[in-house]
Amino acid sequence: MSARQPVGVVLVSHSREVADASAALAKALAGAGADAPVIGAGGTPDGGVGTSSERIARAAHAVDRGAGVALLVDLGSAVLTVKSLLAEGDELPDGARLVDAPFLEGAVAAVVTALAGGDLDAVANAASEAYAYRKE
Repeated sequence: MSARQPVGVVLVSHSREVADASAALAKALAGAGADAPVIGAGGTPDGGVGTSSERIARAAHAVDRGAGVALLVDLGSAVLTVKSLLAEGDELPDGARLVDAPFLEGAVAAVVTALAGGDLDAVANAASEAYAYRKE
């Protein structure tokens, strides 16, 4: 019997650097190795600021291990891009879900929960609960 595969996590940012650095930080804080199922999908194909449906879809397929993919986004048009991909129905892996969560705190909670074996609902809930983290 093989171990259950973890939920994948895609961090969608308008900046490639922000997405990649956030994925690296989430991996580090979760104590995860290079093969952790989290990846950044930021910026436009030409390196500019924005979002790219192609980059997002490629990233989602890269981390999909059959347990679902949680997509966390930074700002408004990233939400619209992911919603559009989900509406199309064939660009993202089955079980892909947009998660309403704070970007960085949610990313860390999502990765930790995914690596602990949580299913997609648990990963989405953990990420969303990060809204309650107080910093005062």
